[in-house]
Amino acid sequence: MRVDVTVDGVAHTAEIDPGESLMEVLRRLGYKSVKNGCDNGDCGSCTVLLDGRAVNACLVFAARAAERAVTTVEGFPADALHPVQEAMLALGGIQCGFCTPGMVMLAVDLLRRHPNPTEAQVRDALAGNFCRCTGYVKQVEAILSAAGGGGG
Repeated sequence: MRVDVTVDGVAHTAEIDPGESLMEVLRRLGYKSVKNGCDNGDCGSCTVLLDGRAVNACLVFAARAAERAVTTVEGFPADALHPVQEAMLALGGIQCGFCTPGMVMLAVDLLRRHPNPTEAQVRDALAGNFCRCTGYVKQVEAILSAAGGGGG
């Protein structure tokens, strides 16, 4: 079957299998920031924004993305980092980087919904993103910093 989907502002038509995940289609289209860490929604490394809301792309059938907008980390302007990306770099919120795109997308969604989140809200939001390298302290600090201090 064919689906039309807009990814990072670019219209795509993709041939898909009925049971194929959005993650598989995005990878096939060349979006490398969408990682396959578990393929069952446990790790969050495939997190993208679907119509502005964070979703695990491995859990969304590609057909459900038809006529909708998907945003990946690659969709941010090439000449400037998103404030969440800047804070992650500045505060050491990345290590190997595998989980970083998913965490960034989750943080972007969180900050759109809660511009001044508490630490507890950030930690709750990050509960669906698994990082093997860190204890989440730096990521939480970075997201609060990107929010302009947060913690309130």
